[in-house]
Amino acid sequence: MVIGIDASRAVTTRRTGTEAYAYFLIRALLPLAIQRGHHVKLYFNQPPDHPLSNATHEVIAIPFPRLWTHLRLAAELQRNPPDLFFTPAHVIPFTYRGTSVATVHDLGYHYFPEAHTSQQVRYLKWSTRHNARRSKFVLADSEATKRDLIAWYGVDGAKIHTLYPGRDASLHPVADPQLAKYDLPSPYFLYIGTVQPRKNIPLILKAFAAVADQLPHHLVLAGKMGWLSDDALAPLANFPDHIRARIHLPGFIDDSDKADLLSGATALLFPSLYEGFGFPILEAQACGTPVITAHNSSLPEVAGNAALYVRTDDRHDREFATVDTGAEIVELRDAMRQIVTDRALRETLIGRGYENVQRFSWEKSAEKLITLFENAVS
Repeated sequence: MVIGIDASRAVTTRRTGTEAYAYFLIRALLPLAIQRGHHVKLYFNQPPDHPLSNATHEVIAIPFPRLWTHLRLAAELQRNPPDLFFTPAHVIPFTYRGTSVATVHDLGYHYFPEAHTSQQVRYLKWSTRHNARRSKFVLADSEATKRDLIAWYGVDGAKIHTLYPGRDASLHPVADPQLAKYDLPSPYFLYIGTVQPRKNIPLILKAFAAVADQLPHHLVLAGKMGWLSDDALAPLANFPDHIRARIHLPGFIDDSDKADLLSGATALLFPSLYEGFGFPILEAQACGTPVITAHNSSLPEVAGNAALYVRTDDRHDREFATVDTGAEIVELRDAMRQIVTDRALRETLIGRGYENVQRFSWEKSAEKLITLFENAVS
């Protein structure tokens, strides 16, 4: 079988969750596909700087400035159609009629449309519906996303396969974390991910402000600035100087530094409003860092019994003066305090975290995926 894969998002220099999914899944899939006698074509919108794998595969680079998927990739698939086309992080070309499999990562834009531009929302609705209709099988990152696909788009549940992403196996606890590169003090609570309102940054900021006078900790919000990042950071304007001085924004964290940053943290704060999966949870658990997260969407599926859960059913638009009246703010504040003072809880969460991450493997995901490919063309 000839398998064609849109690998354009897999070679992004600064990978976020979607790009990491494409990179690690393709890298695990290639040797397995070759071993089972399949030929793999990887399509790129520019020549890749490095190979994704040592396994034999065909690289097809098709540079094009705009509408690459629906024009240049579509034309290549028309001229030389594979037996199956897979898009792990994008959309099936509009004109493509061959057998295909597509991944839908999350439907958060239905719950929080204001976290995206109106143009993005329109495109996401169209592309999700298009992928669901055209695919022989649809991959969902979690059971939560599968339920959303059924509820919002009426997709037949038998067509949807939950394929959990794996974890970065290179991440592990670092005994002596090196933090000088980012000029970070210790101790600190850590958020890592794109800085945007959907990640509940306002809640993190307000809860930290509520506990800052009781603990010696700093707060590190690590990640690139996203859509409406100014809104996400708006509570800072109401904080006194001594609290603002303990909040740090080091920007995007290189993959080579993640283990140090995570290992040095007292806890990962990840009370996102909605997630299709939630890679930072597994990254923290792999580094022996306790996790405080939200009981919504896919997060309980990912974190299992190895996290401290808080509610996130409030929009957090109160003035800072009323910070202590918000139930969700109080709950996160108390969880932060508990994770510092309750050593037994910390050790329990760390131990459970090590066990939990063993459930997730890119090799397991690739094995399931190649079987789905073979069933799709049989």
